[in-house]
Amino acid sequence: MSELEEQIANRRSKLERLRERGVDPFPIRCPYDLEPSAVQRLYGERSAEELETEKVRLRVPGRVRAIREQGKLAFLDLHDGAAKLQLFVRRNRLDEASAALLDDLDLGDHLLAEGELLRTRTGELSLAPERLVLLAKALRPLPEKWHGLTDTEARYRQRYLDLVANEDSRRTFEIRARLVAGIRAFLDSRGFLEVETPMM
Repeated sequence: MSELEEQIANRRSKLERLRERGVDPFPIRCPYDLEPSAVQRLYGERSAEELETEKVRLRVPGRVRAIREQGKLAFLDLHDGAAKLQLFVRRNRLDEASAALLDDLDLGDHLLAEGELLRTRTGELSLAPERLVLLAKALRPLPEKWHGLTDTEARYRQRYLDLVANEDSRRTFEIRARLVAGIRAFLDSRGFLEVETPMM
């Protein structure tokens, strides 16, 4: 069994454990307040004292891109494609189902965290969750974090994976999309008609 097959089998066994505990690993709906990029935009400039006073409670969804455990604490990075928000998880503050879910999380899983905003000692804006909800279990691992997809052929064949793993590729595609939209709007405003021609 290859390393990839082993990782997939491990994730599938976690999926079965979740189902046995009555957790829906792919819920149809899950209401939320703000995505990580909106949280950073709205609260990124607030001081620790302001956050403490305001007691901002949010439900934030995102893809788990990093998990760092230190004793009874865990730090998770939730990404939405544009920004990240750190989760400052204290196991003793989680409900029983969320604490069990934390043990079955993998990189790439989609998660909803519900809790209060704060700043850590290092000054990073973080969410201290009291409840975690699995939104989608990732059955295949993401490409390795530091190197991403290095094989050019694989990057072209699996563009969706390249956009998740490679920040530069994502930025390039975002810029290209804005340029194309701008050119389209400019030509459209001058009465030009876009025509799609047959391709070989």
